[in-house]
Amino acid sequence: MIEYKFKTSGKTRSEHDLLGDKEVPAEALFGVQTLRCIENFDISRNLLGDHPEFVKAFGIVKMGAILANHDLGLVSDEITDAVVAACKELMEGKHTEHFPIDMIQGGAGTSANMNANEVIANRALEILGKKHGDYQFIHPNDHINMAQSTNDAYPTAMHLGLYMIHQDLMAALKALAKAFRAKQRSFANVIKMGRTQLQDAVPMTLGQTFGAFATAVETEMKRLDAAAQEFLVINMGATAIGTGITAEPGYAEACTKHIKKISGWKISLAKDLVEATNDTSCMVCYHAELKNIAIRISKICNDLRLLASGPRTGLAEINLPPKQPGSSIMPGKVNPVIPEVTNQVCFKVIGNDTCITMASEAAQLELNVMEPVLVESIVESQTWMKNALNTLRIECIDGITANKKRCKDLAEHSIGIVTALKPYIGYAKCTEVAKEALVTGGSVYQLVLEKKYLTKQQLDKILDPKNMVKPTKVEL
Repeated sequence: MIEYKFKTSGKTRSEHDLLGDKEVPAEALFGVQTLRCIENFDISRNLLGDHPEFVKAFGIVKMGAILANHDLGLVSDEITDAVVAACKELMEGKHTEHFPIDMIQGGAGTSANMNANEVIANRALEILGKKHGDYQFIHPNDHINMAQSTNDAYPTAMHLGLYMIHQDLMAALKALAKAFRAKQRSFANVIKMGRTQLQDAVPMTLGQTFGAFATAVETEMKRLDAAAQEFLVINMGATAIGTGITAEPGYAEACTKHIKKISGWKISLAKDLVEATNDTSCMVCYHAELKNIAIRISKICNDLRLLASGPRTGLAEINLPPKQPGSSIMPGKVNPVIPEVTNQVCFKVIGNDTCITMASEAAQLELNVMEPVLVESIVESQTWMKNALNTLRIECIDGITANKKRCKDLAEHSIGIVTALKPYIGYAKCTEVAKEALVTGGSVYQLVLEKKYLTKQQLDKILDPKNMVKPTKVEL
């Protein structure tokens, strides 16, 4: 038995479509075609109504369409006003419970498009004082879907919905970058050892480490936002395959103009509607950049786990906020659970990219029927990543502290500081000192003094932390 998110009395109304009659809950704003989708596609349990952004996007698209058709003299003032009012309600976040269909569906999104058409038609009928299903007054296909096909209305709505969710993801990325910048300033004077290939390299500051994290996030934000702008190129007026059959001349341009005005975004009409109707490259490119962000964030989480490893037998240069006991058998163990869960989200995003690649490749002739899984995969990646980034920032980054003494001790006792001496005593002598220090366990500092390669005053000047973390010419 289907469970709905709205109250039902048990009463039904009869609706008819190509396949025959079905009983629809009397209170439902959706109709027979939505009901068939509910019955056919119990797949992901991830429902269209769970994502209000797509419901809002359908409101924008269908309002733009009815206004364009009104401009062309095809729809009466009364019907237009009622439909516009219903669309505005969707844009306000209302009626999401009447979009109970699975995001994963066959039919290239026809069920989602008809769900929107039926909800808007029935709500507009209510506004006019008519009963649900009185389609002789306002019809889901003849009025709400006028001059449209699923093949232009669905991708346009999905693109606009993805763009809305993208904005939330951008806010999470921006907040994370800001948190890393705060740590950069806080740790600006904490000297530590840099490492390459997990081996000692040269000194740096802990602030530089976190500054690099911030730059990585900021760089990828710009690339992701640039990719997202392609969502604002739409194919309304293409109808079935891009030829514009059933649409009046001028409809595509008028509809695009209205959608641009309603949304407030830089919406534009695709140059070639036939190409645009079968093309999903904007989703592929967007998610490719989202995958790149996942790679970057996962690398950062790997670094955080390494820098916090220990607490006594690892690097232990930073402390992550303790969030929960780490073991059912080892008392006192606390694990880096927040970076760990973020890593796992990144793996999921990277995996989704393969699905998106295959679904886009599966396009045939004038349409890609696999768009539902493309959209669902991107939404999953966006949502999981947004939640993970906020969790990483709030539960981990904001609370990180530095083990200053540990950082300093490791740097001072590292063989790597000999690199700073190379411009002054040469590569050969540096190699000799490094080799002896490794064999004897001695200090680079002390060996240089014993060999009289430099005076204590010269050595202290060269090894002054502020002279080792940026290009500097030390005058001896």
